[in-house]
Amino acid sequence: MACALPTRALKASLVLAFFVGGCAAAPGPESPAATAFAAYPLPGADGASVRALQRPARTAPLRYRVIVVPGSGCAGMGPLADRYFAGLLHAEVLVLHKPGVDPQARTAAGACPAEFVQADRLSAWREHARAALQADARQRQAQGLPAMPQVLVGISEGAELLPALAPEVPGLAGLVLLSSSGLDPQEAGALQARRLGVATDWEALGRLQADSRLPDSATAQGRSLGYWRDLWHWPLARPLREGPWPVLQVWGGADALVPPAAFAQGARLAQGRAAPWCTREIPGADHGLQSPGRDGVQQLWAWLEQWGRAPQQGLCSPLLRQGTV
Repeated sequence: MACALPTRALKASLVLAFFVGGCAAAPGPESPAATAFAAYPLPGADGASVRALQRPARTAPLRYRVIVVPGSGCAGMGPLADRYFAGLLHAEVLVLHKPGVDPQARTAAGACPAEFVQADRLSAWREHARAALQADARQRQAQGLPAMPQVLVGISEGAELLPALAPEVPGLAGLVLLSSSGLDPQEAGALQARRLGVATDWEALGRLQADSRLPDSATAQGRSLGYWRDLWHWPLARPLREGPWPVLQVWGGADALVPPAAFAQGARLAQGRAAPWCTREIPGADHGLQSPGRDGVQQLWAWLEQWGRAPQQGLCSPLLRQGTV
């Protein structure tokens, strides 16, 4: 059974689908055939497999480790990984992928296969990622690898998993929100719908996901109702506000997928928070932190590299030194 919004709302529907289909990485030149990233398979939940990628530090000494949870969709980060993570010189990098996602796939967000659409929901991805990180920690311990500071990076939708994954990362130094407002996704989606003048379509989608007569397998806006039901009730703001980890949040000032109002509201979560929360808007940058003549992703990695030289000073120390949080 498939559900959809009325035909009159088709154009708005496509806009909303674009909102939830945020890119995992900024478009640009692909990595060369010879890549520093290697396959690093990890077990997911219930026998599933997480096809992760891992890369050693580009430059000695190894100072820290970055674990990346990409954004939505079914494209892999493999074709872009070397270029995208180039600025992480002294870091080992681990990139997770949802079960069913080929790390080398270039599939457009709107062209994901039906089996992926049915399996894709935040609760399932959380459990797969938890299992993968638990296995990663066990493997590192069994291999006698040295403990080091680790940072969890969530790109767009990936940030929605970070509070739940934080306990699974030994030596966690903090969370990085890349192009995520930090709000509950339903609230961020409502703000984007109002920004685009399609609030009635978002409300209609809310009524569909709330209709208990419809099964999770029904589809709307290119996603299963199971996906929407998770999203509608997914907590992010409160876990972030109450969490004990430092948070570094970066977004683009010209982001077409997340409205300025959402970032403004999300930034207010830092007020009264016990642990540090630093924010930075990249002026004129899009959802992938790109703007003419400037790559905001590499700027973010430069801040992490500065932090990595003296991690005891805290994840927000590079921005604090610049006189801004």
